[in-house]
Amino acid sequence: MTEVPAARSALRIIRYLAGHSGPVRAATMSRDLDLPRSSIYHLLRVLQDEGFVVHSPEHQGFALAPLLGEIGSSVLAAGALARLAAPVLERLVAETKLPVVAHLGVLQHADVVYASKVAAARAPAVVTSIGVRLPAHLTATGRAMLASLPDAQFEAIYSGSRDEPAGGATRASDGSRPLPLRTSRGPASLAELVNLLGETRERGWATENGDIDLAYASVAAVVLDHNDYPAAAVGLTFRRTLVDDAQWVRFGRAVTAAAATLSRRIRGRA
Repeated sequence: MTEVPAARSALRIIRYLAGHSGPVRAATMSRDLDLPRSSIYHLLRVLQDEGFVVHSPEHQGFALAPLLGEIGSSVLAAGALARLAAPVLERLVAETKLPVVAHLGVLQHADVVYASKVAAARAPAVVTSIGVRLPAHLTATGRAMLASLPDAQFEAIYSGSRDEPAGGATRASDGSRPLPLRTSRGPASLAELVNLLGETRERGWATENGDIDLAYASVAAVVLDHNDYPAAAVGLTFRRTLVDDAQWVRFGRAVTAAAATLSRRIRGRA
């Protein structure tokens, strides 16, 4: 059998991290795997550069990256991403100093599924609990991800529905097909959604103002993986009466910075 010690050691690291629910320090891996610490650091750097391992500064440790979800299941990928996002969401909530809810959403076809949530004191009781599924076109997190999708995938999602045959409106068509609403607000047709996503790309973050619940509004920014694909979105939800125009911008910039931090981490970059 051909021996490739570095490859075998790298696979041992991946298998070892797969058995831990959270980040592990390099010194601990060195001890448990009986590998020199210098070798551990070198292999971790390579695995990090290739997107298989991520570093968590808060834990001073390493964990498997969501990239491995492309090899395994998307459920496991969402779980790994949620663990990695937790300290980012906690910091986002703390820095706002307001009763807001931060959440992480992932796109599943035409829906957003919420994978993580952090609420400030006196924050509103929003519907974005972990595991909740909402129409992507009505949420800020969904719009942030839809705005970053390749055209072909966007069209695959919205070219038909459960109630209509395929071949409906897409980004390139007249967009007359209606979309479901939860309140009186939000894009009622595919054409309105396309225009809204264009505004989202121009602004740099997504907004939602009473589209899910008339009492609440949200902002969100996309988290991009190593292929610049929308892996998730970081959002903030708050009472509509809480903010003025200037605060909307501050919230938008805050979620953009948090999403950028998480994007760097899932790409394995500092």
